[in-house]
Amino acid sequence: MRVVVIFAALASVFAGGVIAQKNDETTRKLWDTAFISSATSKKDTRRRSRSYRIATPKIPIDTVTPESVVGVTIWRLRPALGRDSGERIIVHEDAAAKQWTPQRISPGTKLSQGDKLRISVEGARKGYLYVINREQYADGSVGEPYLIFPTTRTLNGDNRVDIARLTEIPAQDDSPPYFTVRKSRPDHVAEVLSVLVSPTPLEGIAIGDKAQQLSEKQVAEWEAQWSTGVGFLEMDKSVGQAWTREERDAGAANTRALTATGPAPQLLFYRAGAKPNDPLFVKLQLWYRATTKRSHHYWKRN
Repeated sequence: MRVVVIFAALASVFAGGVIAQKNDETTRKLWDTAFISSATSKKDTRRRSRSYRIATPKIPIDTVTPESVVGVTIWRLRPALGRDSGERIIVHEDAAAKQWTPQRISPGTKLSQGDKLRISVEGARKGYLYVINREQYADGSVGEPYLIFPTTRTLNGDNRVDIARLTEIPAQDDSPPYFTVRKSRPDHVAEVLSVLVSPTPLEGIAIGDKAQQLSEKQVAEWEAQWSTGVGFLEMDKSVGQAWTREERDAGAANTRALTATGPAPQLLFYRAGAKPNDPLFVKLQLWYRATTKRSHHYWKRN
């Protein structure tokens, strides 16, 4: 009887260890300092495929709370080619179906007039997502802030984020499922995207069907409160990679969770010393190629 009891106890401990290990391997983690090290094992495919470099070395990473980070990927669409291995977006225009291949870009990638962009955001905790766009001019000044997400045209205005969930802006079934970037004047040199994740909905935001202009004062207050000490990591050797099936499925109506070994965000933003429930406000500049062409308006959906 004693032998049976001991055996049963050992079996229970072993089973518990296996389950714990399995859960650890299948849990989606955005923040893991092992991903930052370049000295990862060649046998560890998951870590090698998620190797990040520190883009803001002056901002410490040793006080980062894993639940406080947010992942962002910017996609630029190009016409699909027969040899493409990635997934495609099909857009119906003028009674014809056009196929586009989304590819990852870096903050250093130069934009051209008329580029088609998409944004995907992944949170490490539950919260509410807001995306603001501003124009930046050659003298360093910026234009009015516009809230480009949420709107009722994308995900019906549902801006909730959750662990391992992917929020795509615009959504795959939006028409069109991309933003078209255009310079509003000759000295318009960059687009400034601000991504804000809050544990609760922001007060005073009425979600409408179009991008809405926000108060300069309000945006400045958010930035002052929640952007101090923000840094980011960028994934190595992933610029130009095409949209995968897992990313497509995870972004479709935001219903499928990403797996632990699934594609990781291009950029990981963090705030040193932030608590798990602190809002996070991050800014990302996307620069245009130098040009003398004049056009009109800012980010457009048609």
